Amino acid sequence: MATLRFFAGAAEAAQTETATLNAGTIGELRTELGERYGNEFVRVLGLCSLLVNGARATDDAVALSPTDAIDVLPPFAGG
Repeated sequence: MATLRFFAGAAEAAQTETATLNAGTIGELRTELGERYGNEFVRVLGLCSLLVNGARATDDAVALSPTDAIDVLPPFAGG
């Protein structure tokens, strides 16, 4: 199972900072997260960047493996 870490608003919307999921692609991951955490989380997820093992994944076709670490990062503001 891939390990997910949620940060800031994503953690707030999911009501957790970590999770594990089985998903074959980023697109499947997005679907499973929406089913698990609901519409508000889907809204937040649409604003987030997904990092797979530290590399940004922008394509829903990106393949995932059970050993991947996925960070869900909402936009950050600051200076």
